[in-house]
Amino acid sequence: MPALIITASSVCGAALILTLIYLLVLVRPRARKPENTALLCDYAHRGLHGDGVPENSLEAFELACKNGYGIELDVQLSKDGKVMVFHDYTLFRMTGVDKKLCELDAKELCELSLAKTEQKIPAFEEVLALVDRRVPILVELKGENTTTTLCPKVAEILKNYGGSYCIESFNPLLVKDIKKYLPDAYCGLLYTNVCRDKKKKSALNIIISGMMLNFLARPDFIAYNKIDRNSFLVKLTTKFYHAPKFVWTIKGEDERKAAHGYGEHPIFEKQ
Repeated sequence: MPALIITASSVCGAALILTLIYLLVLVRPRARKPENTALLCDYAHRGLHGDGVPENSLEAFELACKNGYGIELDVQLSKDGKVMVFHDYTLFRMTGVDKKLCELDAKELCELSLAKTEQKIPAFEEVLALVDRRVPILVELKGENTTTTLCPKVAEILKNYGGSYCIESFNPLLVKDIKKYLPDAYCGLLYTNVCRDKKKKSALNIIISGMMLNFLARPDFIAYNKIDRNSFLVKLTTKFYHAPKFVWTIKGEDERKAAHGYGEHPIFEKQ
């Protein structure tokens, strides 16, 4: 009997230690507010698109600027290593071309029409020239693997941009890496319950859904799926650890007003 008690106590002790490591080390964000409070604003998701204006287009970005909204946009690399503004890894949904963006060079990509309009896939530098510091920019780094070659290229462009920007990604390795080049940048981690979304409980999905890689990214803010607003991990990181709250994707004016009531900074689309 004493041996069983000792074994049970050891198991409980180990479980407690692992729980504390999880809560105090793995999940814990850096959690800080930016010196530039203009970054804590409403962001038009992929620009102010809709009504014939395609997402991540120069027209959508211009409309966001004219209406005084921050701009959320997505960046990834072309075949020849140029930073392009485009959301999907494949081109088909927005251009009808059945290839991945990384399979074409920048010149080829810039010739493709977005959603059958006159708008083309823009280069990141082209977007920054258009925005010209008028509104803050929220840059999402795209990447589903351990490759971080996007980071130094994005950083080099942003170093030459005088406007306000912050950075986010679903990939904690990208958030970690971009800080090497932009140590003062305001960086956040995008969050959703991947196990639920992908309907698959793989080891990687469990780790990501459990925010177990926050210790790598040390995000300043958490940008979470609105579905997960009341989840334990979102509340832990944003209420207990006080990480600023960004939320996506908010639809319409009513949801946007509700987000403000929750103290969130909405990444929104028109209804």
